[in-house]
Amino acid sequence: MSEQKWPDRLWIVRHGESAGNVARDRAHAASSLYIDYDTRDADVPLSPLGERQADALGRWFACLPQNERPDVFLCSPYVRAQQTMRRALRQAGIDCDRIRLDERLREREFGIFDGLTKLGVRERYPDQAKALDLIGKFYHRPPGGESWCDVILRLRSLLDTLTREYRGGRVLVVAHQVTVLCFRYLLERMSEAQILGIDREQDVANCAITGYAFDPTRGHTGKLVLDRYNFVSPLVEAGETVTTEPDVPVGPK
Repeated sequence: MSEQKWPDRLWIVRHGESAGNVARDRAHAASSLYIDYDTRDADVPLSPLGERQADALGRWFACLPQNERPDVFLCSPYVRAQQTMRRALRQAGIDCDRIRLDERLREREFGIFDGLTKLGVRERYPDQAKALDLIGKFYHRPPGGESWCDVILRLRSLLDTLTREYRGGRVLVVAHQVTVLCFRYLLERMSEAQILGIDREQDVANCAITGYAFDPTRGHTGKLVLDRYNFVSPLVEAGETVTTEPDVPVGPK
């Protein structure tokens, strides 16, 4: 077999519950057009529950044997992702200076949809809402924003970095819901229908783990194989609430 090109382990984690998730809950309950969190999306912090979720995640990693814990740490530059990673690493006794921020892991950009509820999108931009219904979120790009395909394109570049710089490593990624799903699309070579079907079944929970392990017997040079998805046992065992609110207006299910 040729030299291994993949990490030994890859964990992809959605950030903990954010203040934006809480604001979105309030907006939907009030049938509001707008989500009121008074800051740009990149600066939205964790909620108090999100902080506890991140701590529980870190304690789970701390319980792994030393030679099975992550040793590479890649993080979205958004505040809620950074806070999740830092709190988790502190609980695991890992130096936070080892975190590497990567803008390719950022949240999907929503352009003119940013800060709007689903109702707000339909009220403010009916033509775009109609286009979203027709085209679907995999390909539809709101003006000034990104489609799922745009996220996938930047993640293809990040996978090149993983295979070039972190082969044989144990990599922890903290990012966002759509990022987790787009990683699955790429790593498991899914179709649009397959990944959107998974998305319809359930949202990715805050601080849920999606894990891959390298299997040298798969393919010509081995591959990463999914061994857990939406794994929330660290939160359940810690007695923390599991939250699954999507970060963004996602269009029709």
